Amino acid sequence: MTPSSVYDIRNITLLGQTGSGKTALIKALLAAAGIEDSGNGAGAHSLAATLAHLEWAGHWINLLDTPGLPDLAGRALATLEAVETAAIVISAASGVESGARRMMAAAEGKCRFIVVTKIDAGGDFGALMEDIAAAFGRECLPLNLPSPDASTVVDGFFAPDADAATAFSSVGAAHEAIVDQVIELDEDLMARYLEQGEALEPEQLHAPFEAALRDGHLIPVCFVSAQTGAGIRELLDILGKLMPDPTEGNPPQFLKGEGSAAVPVDIVPDPARHALAHVFQISNDPYRGKIALFRVHQGSIAPGSSLFIGDGRKPFKVAHLLRLQGQSTIETRLAVPGDLCAVSRIEDLHHDAVLHDSHDEDFLHLRPPAYPQPVYGLALIARKAADEQRLGEALARLADEDPCIEVGYDIRSRHTVVRGLGEQHLKILLEELAARWNLELDTASPAIPYRETITASGEARYRHKKQSGGAGQFGEVALRVEPLARGAGIEFGDEVKGGAIPVQFMPAVEKGVRQAIVEGALAGYPIHDLRIVITDGKHHAVDSNEISFVTAGRHALIDAVLAARPQILEPIVEVQVRVADAHFGNVSAELSGRRGRVTATDSPASGWTLITASVPMADMDGFEARLKSLCAGESEFAVAAAGYVPVTGDVQARLVNEHGSRVQ
Repeated sequence: MTPSSVYDIRNITLLGQTGSGKTALIKALLAAAGIEDSGNGAGAHSLAATLAHLEWAGHWINLLDTPGLPDLAGRALATLEAVETAAIVISAASGVESGARRMMAAAEGKCRFIVVTKIDAGGDFGALMEDIAAAFGRECLPLNLPSPDASTVVDGFFAPDADAATAFSSVGAAHEAIVDQVIELDEDLMARYLEQGEALEPEQLHAPFEAALRDGHLIPVCFVSAQTGAGIRELLDILGKLMPDPTEGNPPQFLKGEGSAAVPVDIVPDPARHALAHVFQISNDPYRGKIALFRVHQGSIAPGSSLFIGDGRKPFKVAHLLRLQGQSTIETRLAVPGDLCAVSRIEDLHHDAVLHDSHDEDFLHLRPPAYPQPVYGLALIARKAADEQRLGEALARLADEDPCIEVGYDIRSRHTVVRGLGEQHLKILLEELAARWNLELDTASPAIPYRETITASGEARYRHKKQSGGAGQFGEVALRVEPLARGAGIEFGDEVKGGAIPVQFMPAVEKGVRQAIVEGALAGYPIHDLRIVITDGKHHAVDSNEISFVTAGRHALIDAVLAARPQILEPIVEVQVRVADAHFGNVSAELSGRRGRVTATDSPASGWTLITASVPMADMDGFEARLKSLCAGESEFAVAAAGYVPVTGDVQARLVNEHGSRVQ
């Protein structure tokens, strides 16, 4: 079985808090479509996105089940690149949780709808709808309503029964609210509806319904129970009849070129055009090898197709085109625009790779989602020297599977450092290194990634001269440094005149300058946010060489930075903590004791407070364990990078002294 038309396909990713019921919901949808459980999901907490598909009333529906743990947000967000529709899953028992809020915000720009699960648990559904509207806006409107005992759901859109009993509101009011919201974007339809009082059929509402979804003017809400099956078949009808096909959603943002020179490129989901696909997930299976899951955006792909990877010159041949059904793989004969398929054992494939069959599509890339920045770090030390290389290879594969894993090397401690979104993220990573690669590791807290910058302009001139018999060394560099805005990076300028530094030695000057940028000038931390202008220099016809200008450039940069009122910056994180009101005081005091500053408080639900605070990363060690202790487990929190701020004078003096002691 394979979809033959782009108009038949529906792509939906399920996003939400751990425990909201995403995996159980997909299993119930598959069962209703007559498909046996294919091993979808991974126990209590899914660790990676899992794809399943089903056919319903002539529609091919792809469903992506995503991890709900906040620390695995990157793996969930990556699925947004493959779908038209994001379903935010909310448990009726738990209400609107922080995970749903984060994912709703992240999915802005996609067509969004809300699935309220676990309605068999009962509760005040009217109050829940009010909470949903308060959290996400009045554009959240129910497409169906639970019956009074939540054993079924009552249709409020296709064939509304005004006399049906519901758990809240009324069918007539729900239907009227949906119609009013949808026709606001179609003046002709609104005039006919208001002036003539004509009842509108679902077919008349389809185009404006899709427009309302695309604009975020409507976020439909539907109710289900995976346990009892209430609302499951109705949800399948909604997915097939109302959710957009690949021609109806907001088109992906493909760009050609890099940086400020990149220009938008229109991609058309036409099977007759050049093939164009995007890899949105990589997994490394010990038995099946590397599996790359991709979305076809244009053209068609079949076994035997030759595809280029990015701007690569050598294509690979698609030996086996695969569909993933949970943990199973099924060979298929064709992938049309909108399809989600996979290939295996192509080592050059990587996350975010663009696949195409014509060099006309070289240098294309898809604008990525805004991934949270890794802030928690861990230094990894292989117990066996022979495992150092395997550790590097394993970390590279894990970073390809998770866009929120960052791997680096700390030149101060000479340790490999991995960064993630939280302590649990790093714990999962360590477990995978042990289970999949059999690596025995020791860990240590990494150095805090302080930075150096400047607060004024500064100039310096440095002459490197060495004579030891034969050809000597000579190079002189003068340069100026100027501060840039925070986050601006490094800029280079060249004001050298008259060949004072021959053009062939300018790369050596830049190499030396970049060495100093990495090594730091004040306390051994990388230098950021400055403009470096090479102004003058001298050379010797015989003694000047590359190493001379590398050395001169390095020392000139250090001297100029030291003359420009250097300053050390420390990383700040934004911490969001959701706690029961009874624990508010203790948590606020804990944050203050960590040099934190509370910037906002909110009440996401009755009896709960959401605290937002800025805290220095250096003071976050052990916070997760302390929070669990203070709140007896009744809390949840998320951490995000929030930039850099100057350290206090005493901290700067301590860091400078520590660096001097190490150098000596």
